[in-house]
Amino acid sequence: MTRPGSTGVLPYRLIATDLDGTLLRGDKTVSPRTREALRAVREAGAHHVVATGRSVAWTRDILRDLGYRGLAVCGQGAQLYHAGEERILTSVTLDRFLAQTVVAKLEAALGPLAVAANRDGLAGEVILDERFRASPGRGFREDPGRDPWPVGDRSVLFAEPLIKLYLRHPTLGDDALAAAALEEVGGLVSLTVSGEDLVEVLPLGLDKARGLSLAARRLGTRAAETIAFGDMPNDVAMLDWAAHGVAMANAHPAVKEIADEVTLGNDADGVALVLERLLLPTS
Repeated sequence: MTRPGSTGVLPYRLIATDLDGTLLRGDKTVSPRTREALRAVREAGAHHVVATGRSVAWTRDILRDLGYRGLAVCGQGAQLYHAGEERILTSVTLDRFLAQTVVAKLEAALGPLAVAANRDGLAGEVILDERFRASPGRGFREDPGRDPWPVGDRSVLFAEPLIKLYLRHPTLGDDALAAAALEEVGGLVSLTVSGEDLVEVLPLGLDKARGLSLAARRLGTRAAETIAFGDMPNDVAMLDWAAHGVAMANAHPAVKEIADEVTLGNDADGVALVLERLLLPTS
């Protein structure tokens, strides 16, 4: 996967980082060391692009705290967001009739599912059905300022444009549910595991690589000039697209398997460690 990069001071002109489990520590902050490393690579001429599974609505506050004003790939590539202008530049939505059809097919094959929907737009509420609200799991419980909206009537989930669905199963784990769902509806939608208890249903062919390639074109860069960092299966396409893919020590085995290298964990400044090495003068 490693290919020649640019010939400037840095070997890469685009630094792409996932947020949760990668750039963010366990307490949802970015360490001073990592902030300094990102500042240094920007001063050296590289662009930093955040590429996250979070929708814009669940990313904006984090970016403000970082003082981040660049492009952000959000919603697994569904949304390209300009943080400085606080506006969505492009958005890809999941067909709502197709989304309902997929849920019906999966429940016919796998039994009852817990389902949530992520609406499109700057507000982008997450709507939970009753099973999802009652099911165990960490998803949507890490941002107390953005409480999801539970509903009793599942049809409300599909009442407005949405970018993705979240699924849980009462007995199947994340990887098993994603594999089973792919077997049933893989020709209709894309599926990925983005975190603990979060199996996502996306428009067919959508992933972070697609969103990052769009951001790269706007910035005048390309895959051969990109280094990408990630930790979960939803990062695999992005790391594979980039010239150099870096998995965190805390990464899912599927990510480590395809990465060009494995750095330290997100709580041990793994991103900063690699960026600092890139900034060292070469003999």
